[in-house]
Amino acid sequence: MDKFEQIFGFLNEYAEKIAKEQDIEYLDALLQTVEDTLDGKYDWQVEDTTKEDMRKAIQIAILKGMRKSAQPNHQMTPDTLGLLVSHFVEQCFEEELKNGPITVLDPALGTGNLLYTVMNAMDGKIQATGVEVDELLIRLAAATGDLIEQPVTLFRQDSLEKLLVDPADAVICDLPVGYYPNEEVALDYELCAAEGMSYAHHLFIEQSLNHTKEGGYAFFLIPTNLFESEQAKQLHKFIKGNVWIQAVIQLPENLFSSRAHEKSILILQKQSPSLKAPSEVLLAKVPNMSNKQALAMFFEKVRMWKEGK
Repeated sequence: MDKFEQIFGFLNEYAEKIAKEQDIEYLDALLQTVEDTLDGKYDWQVEDTTKEDMRKAIQIAILKGMRKSAQPNHQMTPDTLGLLVSHFVEQCFEEELKNGPITVLDPALGTGNLLYTVMNAMDGKIQATGVEVDELLIRLAAATGDLIEQPVTLFRQDSLEKLLVDPADAVICDLPVGYYPNEEVALDYELCAAEGMSYAHHLFIEQSLNHTKEGGYAFFLIPTNLFESEQAKQLHKFIKGNVWIQAVIQLPENLFSSRAHEKSILILQKQSPSLKAPSEVLLAKVPNMSNKQALAMFFEKVRMWKEGK
C-alpha cells in the first residue's frame, strides 16, 4: 500500500468515527481529525512520508467529503493541473528563483489543493498567501498547510472586496466561474458589467492583477470559452491595456467531465515600463497525460518558447 493510502486510511477511519458519534458532516469530522492530529491527540506514524504523501491523503479524504455534501462551491483543482501550473511558474521565474523564494497569491484558495500542489513541487521556493471566503474550506486549507509544513498566510474574506495583501510576484488561481452577487462591490471594478450582474471570473482576473507586482505573472485556470462570452469585449480591452498575454494552453478534454467544464491555462504578465511585450505568445495544447512521448515533446516546445522570449 502506498504511504498516502495508509495516511488516508487513518484520516478516513477517525473522520467516519467522529461523523457518526457527533452526527456531523464528514468534512467537518475530517477537519476535526486533522486539527486533533496537529494538537497531538493522535500519535500515528507512517515511515518516510513526504509532504506530497500528506497532501494527497488529505485531498482524497476531502474529495470523499465533497462527494457526500456536493455543495457547488466545494470543488477541487485536480493534481495534474497543479503540476502543470507549477511547471510554468518555474519556467517564468527561472532567474528570480536563483535569488531565493518568490511570493505567490491564490485569491480563490478553496481547500488549498492547487496552491499546495505548486508549493510541494517547488518546495522551499515559495512564500504564499491564500484568500478564501468559506470558513470550512479555509480551515481545511490551514490545517493541511500546518500538516505539510508549507509557509502560507491565510485570510478569510471575500477576495473581491478590499484586500490587505502585498503585491505578489505571481498569482495562481482556478477562477471561480459564474455571476458575482455583490453588485455594489462590482462597481469598483473596470470589468463591472455595463448592465446586469458581472462575471466573478472577470473580476477575479482584475483583482489578481491589482495584487501582482509590475512585471509579475498571473497563472489562471480559465473556462475554455472565456473570450467568447457576451462580456468578452470588455475583458479584451482590459487585458490589452494592463497585461501581456504570454501563453494560452489548452488542456486535454479527458481531464474534464464534459465540454462545458473544459479549462485552459492563461498566463498573463503585468505590464511594466522596464519590460517589453513578448515576441511570441505560446499557443499550445497539452497532449493526453498518459502519452509520455507526446508530453515530453510538449515540454520541449515550452522550453524552446521560453528560450526565445
